Order: sequence, then C-alpha cells, then structure tokens
Amino acid sequence: MGFDQYHEPPEELDAETRTFARMVASLTEEAEAIGWYEQRIALEPDKQAKAIMANAQEEEFKHFGMDLEFLLRRKPKWRAALEQILFSEGDIVEAGERGEKAEEDA
Repeated sequence: MGFDQYHEPPEELDAETRTFARMVASLTEEAEAIGWYEQRIALEPDKQAKAIMANAQEEEFKHFGMDLEFLLRRKPKWRAALEQILFSEGDIVEAGERGEKAEEDA
C-alpha cells in the first residue's frame, strides 16, 4: 500500500492529522469500491454472483457511512453543512447553498 494520502511529510504531522488522512483515504477507497461493484453488478448475468456482489457493495456502503461519520464528528462545520443537504427534500443545489450558510454560521 502506498502512502500517497499524505501531501506533507508524515513525520511532521501529528497523530490526529495522520488518522484523519487515513480515514479520508478509506472513504475514497470505499467510494471507489461502491462504483466498481455497481459496474460489475450491471454486467453480471449469473444471479447468485450478482447477489453476492450486491451484498458486498452494501457492506462497502456501510463502511463509507462509518468513515464519513468519523470525519464529521471531528469537523462540526462539515456536519452543519451536511445536515442541510443529506436526507432533505427539494432541490439539491439549493440544499447545498443552505449547507454553505450553515457551515459559515457554525
């Protein structure tokens, strides 16, 4: 495994920042896996194989959610923004604008 999640010398970063970088890398990897499974599922003709892949994709999605929650617990401004966007009704771009405002106010 490479250590390209660091853009600064790791030895100069405190432990909290290194953990944060690892979780961001994990979030990215989970998102990639979700996308890869989506493509595989779309093309797989065997029903059992497709079901196994769908199950694996659901696990990756849960991991994505856990990674995101970890990060949001450490960045209250991010949480404030996403509370305006996620699980909301209506226009997503407008929700994003409300999220920006909430982040500024947090």
